[in-house]
Formats: sequence, structure tokens, C-alpha cells
Amino acid sequence: MAGIEPSTQVAAKQRLLEMDRKHLWHHMSVHNEDPMIFVSGEGCWLTDIDGNRYFDAMSGLWCVNIGHGRTEVAQAASKQMEQLAYSPLSHSHIPAIELAAKISEWLGGEYRIFFSNSGSDANEVAFKIARQYFDQTGQPNRFKFISRHRAYHGNSMGALGATGQAQRKIKYEPLGSGFQHVPPPYCYRCPFGKSQESCKLECADIFDQVIVWEAPETVAGVILEPVITGGGMIVPPPGYLKKVKDICEKHGVLLIVDEVICGFGRSGEKFGHQNFGVQPDIVTMAKGMTSAYSPLSATAVRAELYESFHERSGTGHFRHVNTFGGNPVSCAVALKTMEILEEERLIQASAELGRRLSERLSALSAHRAVGDIRTFGFAAGIELVEDKETKRPASAENVAKVIESCKQRGLLIGKNGDTVAGYANVLTLSPPFVTTMEEVDWMASTLEFALNTISF
Repeated sequence: MAGIEPSTQVAAKQRLLEMDRKHLWHHMSVHNEDPMIFVSGEGCWLTDIDGNRYFDAMSGLWCVNIGHGRTEVAQAASKQMEQLAYSPLSHSHIPAIELAAKISEWLGGEYRIFFSNSGSDANEVAFKIARQYFDQTGQPNRFKFISRHRAYHGNSMGALGATGQAQRKIKYEPLGSGFQHVPPPYCYRCPFGKSQESCKLECADIFDQVIVWEAPETVAGVILEPVITGGGMIVPPPGYLKKVKDICEKHGVLLIVDEVICGFGRSGEKFGHQNFGVQPDIVTMAKGMTSAYSPLSATAVRAELYESFHERSGTGHFRHVNTFGGNPVSCAVALKTMEILEEERLIQASAELGRRLSERLSALSAHRAVGDIRTFGFAAGIELVEDKETKRPASAENVAKVIESCKQRGLLIGKNGDTVAGYANVLTLSPPFVTTMEEVDWMASTLEFALNTISF
């Protein structure tokens, strides 16, 4: 709104706020009476309607990995809109073909790619494919899925059933059936009472126990993120994911890896499971695939599983359709995003920035309010406590105070919300990969200042 008289700007903002209050339902909150209204973004920075600039340390919702304001992405979308704006994937189109091939290349295996709109959609597709695959290969009783407490896999009824966050489920249950949960690999608050020295990966062995207790012939899949992100940046100990994969293979259970956040460079590799040296049976993805410039998600399925869906009559084919899934424009945006990630070496940058962030945040571990700091690639979680010895979670008031202090200094950070009652105490960072080393240092300094505003 540059060049407009201040009084006119104030009036225009008030009109927008009145319309917002009257018509708009905000996500994940009671109605926000005074929301920030953003009008532009460039690189890592957002500008609000008042001209204030903020560093977007959450990449929106863990998704704007290549940064805001990429004209080349807008041009790719515009060109595709002019050429072919829409065609359903009951047929085919060139952007979807090229993108499916590119995703398979990045996964390092032969996969078949089913496109949808969001991470929730991608996980719903994974569950349906897994159940149908077992039915069509003579194991119709395999319908159960094992997930982890604290994990998030989506808002739709099946994906929310897989989600291990109790607060998100209140007033929506009963949800999709057949979902069991095990404790997370939460080293700071080990559910098994172990220390780093006494740990024998009980958090991985529990999958073996639960599969046996549920009866292996009834279990279709295990779904997990490489790192539990939105549930508090819970990073597993070394060897965990490999052991879970071995357990799945032992029982003939499919391993579904949710890469909605960890994928497309966030981990410092193309996909988060590659940090741990495992090859999933099914991979779900969204967010960073288009850097949020357009809605798109995908479910990648090992080619061998796909073979059971070749029947051309009856119910042997996958009877699932998504009107906008694999939209040509979104596929073109994804292809351009992946091109940028490769040509600008932004995945390597993510790894380097992540190391710098980890180093700079480590200095905060001595702060009286910091219980634990967990990093994975270019993402971090800072768990706040009221008492280091008892690990009593920081109050909602103190968490909000830190976030507000950061905001006042131009830094937008996140936290784990609507997870487990009393445990929304983990600050989260997930900046764009175009962040500079100087901005990493500034983020750490700003967080240190904000932590010092807490009083006990």
C-alpha cells in the first residue's frame, strides 16, 4: 500500500479486518480478531499490510522451502495455464508424466506415483492402496495400521485416525478404524524409562510386540515420519528407523513413510528416510514438492505393489479419483521447484544451514528454560520447561511470551499445537533454504533475547 495516505491505509485495513471478522474462518484457532494480514513475500521475508517485515522462520507451514516471490515459478505456472490448465488423470498429460518420473528418480527406485492435493489426501491414498493390495494378494485380513503417539498424518478421518495427537481428535471421534499407536522415540522423555546409555531401541522393538499382539496377519502397514515434526520435532536415536524397517519385513508389513514435511530437502537429503538408509514400500509427500506455490501431493508406491492392481474389470483397479490431484499447473510448478532445488544446490544448502543452526542453538541449552534442543536437517525444536530437573513443561503463557517477543523483533516461529494437553511447549523452526548464515545467527540471537523475557 505504498504511496497511499496513512489515513486511507488505516481505513482500508479496518475494512479488511471487518470483512475478515464477518466472513473468514481461521485455521487451528478460535476466531482471530486481529490477524496479521500479509501482502507480499520475498525470499525469507514477509511484509504485512502495515509495511512491517518478518522473517518467515517456519516457511509458512513447513513448506515454502525455496523462499517467497519466485518469478520463475509463477512463469512456469502461467505458461502451463495458457497451454493446458486442466486434464483429469483418468487420462494423462506431460507435466504429470515428467513429474512422476522425476519423483521416482529422487526416491532411487521404481515407484508408481498417484497424485492428490494435500498430505492428508496422500496418506488416505496410502491406506487404501495398502488394504486393497493385501486383499488382492490373498491376505484380506490385513487392514490395521500402526502409528505413533505425538505423530501427525492429516485431518481427514482416516489420516486423523493415524494421527497420535489426542487434542486434534476431541469431538471428532470415532474416526477411521484399524489404527493402533505405539510410544514415540522420545529420548528426552523416554516412554521406556531409558537413558542414552541404557537404550536398546525399545522404542523400535515395541512395533514387533504390537504387531504380534494384534496378530501379524491383520496388520497392513506401519506409518511414520522420519522425524516427528509437528508433534514436537522428536528425532529418533541412531538405528531406530532401520530396525522398524526390519521388523516390518519380518512380519510382511508395509512401511509407509510420511515425507510431507521432511521431504524435498528439509532433511538435508532429498527425502528424510534417506538420512537413515531405508527404502520404504510407500512414500507420501506434499508441501515442499511445490514449495507451497500450488496445492499438490503424491503417494509413491513400489512397482511390485502396483502389479496387483492390473485387473481391468470388477474391483481390481484402484477406485479412487481426485479432481484436482495432478493438476497440470501444479505439476509444472513442482517440476520447476525441483529444478530450482537441484540447480541452486538448495538441498546441500539445507544441510549446511542446518549444521550452522544446530551449532548456534546449542548455546541456548544452558538457558534455565530450555530442556532440550533437537535438530534434523534445517529444522529445529526447542523444548521449554519450567524446571530442568523435573522437566515440567513450560506454561502456555511462557511459550506465548517467547513467540510474541520474537514476533516483535521481526521473527516468526512456530510451536507444536493441539498435540497433547499440557505439552504444547516445543518451539519450532523450519526456515527457507535460501536463508543466509547471517540470518541463522540472527535467529539464534533473537531467540536468546526472547527466552530472557520469561519469568518464573
